Amino acid sequence: MSVETPSARDDGVLRVLSCNILAGASVTRYHEYFTRSWGAVLPGKYKLGNLDHLASSIAQFDVVGLQEADAGSIRSGFLNQTRYLAETSGLPYWSHQPNRKLSSVSHTANGLISRAEPSEVLDYPLPGRLGGRGVLLARYGDGSDALTVAVAHLSLGTQSRARQLDFIAELLQGCSNAVLMGDLNTPPDSPELRALFAHTTLAPPVHPAPTFPSWRPQRAIDHILVTSRIKVQRMWTLPAAFSDHLPLAAEIRVPTAAWKAAA
Repeated sequence: MSVETPSARDDGVLRVLSCNILAGASVTRYHEYFTRSWGAVLPGKYKLGNLDHLASSIAQFDVVGLQEADAGSIRSGFLNQTRYLAETSGLPYWSHQPNRKLSSVSHTANGLISRAEPSEVLDYPLPGRLGGRGVLLARYGDGSDALTVAVAHLSLGTQSRARQLDFIAELLQGCSNAVLMGDLNTPPDSPELRALFAHTTLAPPVHPAPTFPSWRPQRAIDHILVTSRIKVQRMWTLPAAFSDHLPLAAEIRVPTAAWKAAA
């Protein structure tokens, strides 16, 4: 999908962004997973440059979900990358969900950055054969008009991923205005996502945008999914700043009360 520049703000429209940021590391070819494997465990000034480049894009959005952010370890120079991106982009509210910690070497987290303060932020560990996956859930506003935003990074294994999506479906039961965003590691026509659509009012994307690998996008495995009361006006990918995933952006029209709480 071609890259677009966001248009002027419109009442009722929120700009949302989902990014797997690979802890700030750069991968532009498959062989670099091996030849640049040092980037997974060592800090470097280039990672700050990568984050600064992304922050300039984040500043245009209202709600941002991060995956594979580092919560503060050797590989990030003990920098909380979610906080750094929030402060550098100028968006005032952030929260994170540390999930998988490997001693002091790496500490992977989901992150949420937003223009408005959530009324509630919750985090849940996700089921799976291996631990270390989670979903971060934020609510904007109260009652039936509240906007619920869930940020998740799902497992590579099909069975674990199916269990995780079943868990998320239960969390979103009764949420009429909900957004699920993240690296779900599966295309929208997979059996596990079809099951999610069958048990919630989340809908598959009309035009799935390939996001992986960033240098030659072929697989639509990053998603911004919305419930039936929310309309996706447009969806696009941002240029690859550094990660092996393209950031996925959307403009969504939400009910007035939810928009006022989140914008």
